[in-house]
Amino acid sequence: MTDKKERKSIDVEIHRRKYTIVGNEPEEHIFKVAHLVNEKMTEIHEANKHLDTTKLAVLTAINTMNDYVKLKEEYDELISLLEEEK
Repeated sequence: MTDKKERKSIDVEIHRRKYTIVGNEPEEHIFKVAHLVNEKMTEIHEANKHLDTTKLAVLTAINTMNDYVKLKEEYDELISLLEEEK
């Protein structure tokens, strides 16, 4: 969770389009996230060049959430194992 920092606007480029991201996170964090989204979109686009931008964005979101859910499950499992050792 972020503390109460001043919100700032940062311009990023994702899939050849410019976006303004507004948030409390450090600038480096926002650029890193935008870079990762751009990489995932490029990866999916290379495998599916026929996709329009909307479908590409949805597939990117699905892939990203799939990765997140897997990591969350692994994290929860590790926390359970650590608690069992106590």
